[in-house]
Amino acid sequence: MERGSRESFTRMGTLGIEEECFVVDDDGRPTSGTDELVYEHDPPEILEDRLDHELFKFVIETQTPLIETPDDARDSLLEIRRALVEHAEAHGYRIAAAGLHPLAKWRELEHAEKPRYRSQLDRIQYPQHRNTTAGVHVHVGVDDADKAVWIANELRWYVPIMLALSANSPYWNGFDTGLQSARAKIFEALPNTGMPTHFEDFETFDRFERRMLETESINDRGELWYDVRPHTAHGTVEVRTPDGQADPEIVLAFVEYTHALVEALAEAYEDGTSGHRHRRELLDENKWRAIRYGQDAAFIDRDLDGTVDLGELVDRECERLGIDGIKDVYERESGADRQRRLLEEDGPDALCESLLL
Repeated sequence: MERGSRESFTRMGTLGIEEECFVVDDDGRPTSGTDELVYEHDPPEILEDRLDHELFKFVIETQTPLIETPDDARDSLLEIRRALVEHAEAHGYRIAAAGLHPLAKWRELEHAEKPRYRSQLDRIQYPQHRNTTAGVHVHVGVDDADKAVWIANELRWYVPIMLALSANSPYWNGFDTGLQSARAKIFEALPNTGMPTHFEDFETFDRFERRMLETESINDRGELWYDVRPHTAHGTVEVRTPDGQADPEIVLAFVEYTHALVEALAEAYEDGTSGHRHRRELLDENKWRAIRYGQDAAFIDRDLDGTVDLGELVDRECERLGIDGIKDVYERESGADRQRRLLEEDGPDALCESLLL
């Protein structure tokens, strides 16, 4: 039974970026292509051991190599994306990205045959059968296991900010859900997802992870699919919140924000700052507001006294952390609004085209 350990947490501030994308045909429509791209043809060298498929044969995942400093994140992400697009094009496919592909109909698409996914489909049934979601996962290295758990606890309040800014999945199964991020809600139907609870320390988290494995609640550690988690194998805190994005600048804004948050929280932990013990129900409410309203959301403030608009929060965070990427994201048209506008004004072909990498 594969387990992580306290000893994995050795380095502070390294980065890793995972992106889930869609394999599409010439018209930008979802198509089964991961068998060919992952198994039947050798990928470019940079993608070796960094390319995998997801539950559906039209969802593919890339991982960057270990990124030593934030300054290297852009080049690493763009190089991986370029290699993926070229690999796909060489075999007659294109690559698109969003939280959900607006024209994907899960009943018409093939599931992967990998034993891990077959086991999940058998165990979870309907919620997993329809899980056509795609997200962005950002790993930040932390040099102490207890610190990592403390940071993950604190990050829970920030998760809805990222989701609201990234909201890019208004359509699911061919209809408008009325949500800005339907992906987040579809994914929450699976077990062990959504907003995690507070963990006292690494021992508490490790005991929970072990118990889930021993009781066969999960088949492997990776099936703890919460919005934020200490990753006990990589020695990172992993934020799994944002919707997938075609524009790398949006992904890089979340990488910058996540890295700055983790570094600031690490300093607070070392200074002996008391952590917040927010009730999960209040954090769930903020996440729901992000899902429903996206960039128009107002959140219950961190001190739980009143609400604060996303725009004000973005200004506050950029000033506090010395970043600017998320402000650029906030000031542009949201992904969900853009999808709706393109479909209404120009039709499905233009919408599909807009999602291509």
